[in-house]
Amino acid sequence: MEVSDKVKMAAFLWLEGLGEACCLHRVVLLCMRSNNLLMRTGQCFLLNGFIFLGSIFVLNSVVIPALWWILPGQCSQFVSHELCDLGGTLKFYSFLRLALIQLCYVLWFYPLYVFSIVLSTIWYNDIAKYGYAAMGRSKLTVEKGSRQNNSPSIQDAHHVKGPSGLGGVMIGIGQQVYSILLLSVFFLEVYATGFIPYIGKLINFFLLSWMYAYYCFEYKWNFNEVALDKRLDYFESYWPFFAGFGSPCVLAIFFFSPLVSYGIMAILFPLFVLTATGSESEQEISFEKHKWRAAGVERLPIFYVADKVSLWMLSLLPLEKGDQVQDRKEQ
Repeated sequence: MEVSDKVKMAAFLWLEGLGEACCLHRVVLLCMRSNNLLMRTGQCFLLNGFIFLGSIFVLNSVVIPALWWILPGQCSQFVSHELCDLGGTLKFYSFLRLALIQLCYVLWFYPLYVFSIVLSTIWYNDIAKYGYAAMGRSKLTVEKGSRQNNSPSIQDAHHVKGPSGLGGVMIGIGQQVYSILLLSVFFLEVYATGFIPYIGKLINFFLLSWMYAYYCFEYKWNFNEVALDKRLDYFESYWPFFAGFGSPCVLAIFFFSPLVSYGIMAILFPLFVLTATGSESEQEISFEKHKWRAAGVERLPIFYVADKVSLWMLSLLPLEKGDQVQDRKEQ
């Protein structure tokens, strides 16, 4: 396949991912089917939109202007010019104003930020669970593949039947530990690219798009019991689709301050989780490797650095535990 054809295919997959992310009507349909989903989504909007972003709006629109009025920064704003004649008055007002603003952050915004992260993480899992149940597909991909192909190989391609008992539990824990470590290292990689001159912002945009897309689809893959190594291989094989899917969320937060960006992301993220749950585009492509390559897009090792660093960190663990975690690549 020529380079131009590969570029066209990558652009097509990117647009398809972007289109899937913008199918927000699925959120309305799913919420209409599940009262629990509607309640959780509403709670997420209330906490992160009304309370968190509302508090930032009140601070910037009411509190800070009031402090500037009470503690002016220019002599012309003083009622009595005698105060301005006193040395250090403007400096004291500036220090007091800054201290009061920082006090608002320390006593309100930062605790609310931590509380929102913890509670929203729990709610995101509930939203994904209720959305998955509202789809009415308890075995979303397996049953579809079985009906179309009448072959058990499709189920084998999606699911990994690990050892039962304690061995299976340890392998499952090992996969979870590796997954958390991998995504943590990848997050640090995303953060570090923002400091690269000139092209850092562009690289940061694409890495953030992939990170949010992976998080959105991870819930459904967990419910479908897709093995971790197959998720990563599949994700890296169809990187244009997932880059397009994560782009709207990144565009919405890319040009705001960190706190405002978090509040916007915390509102939008459950919506994209639900659109990912209701998406069937990525299901139309089998998890079988020989079909991945038929799409005409070369695999992009997005998680290469994070994978190497994670395995190196795991190698520092005691041998027995490290081997158990390493088994996730062999499953």
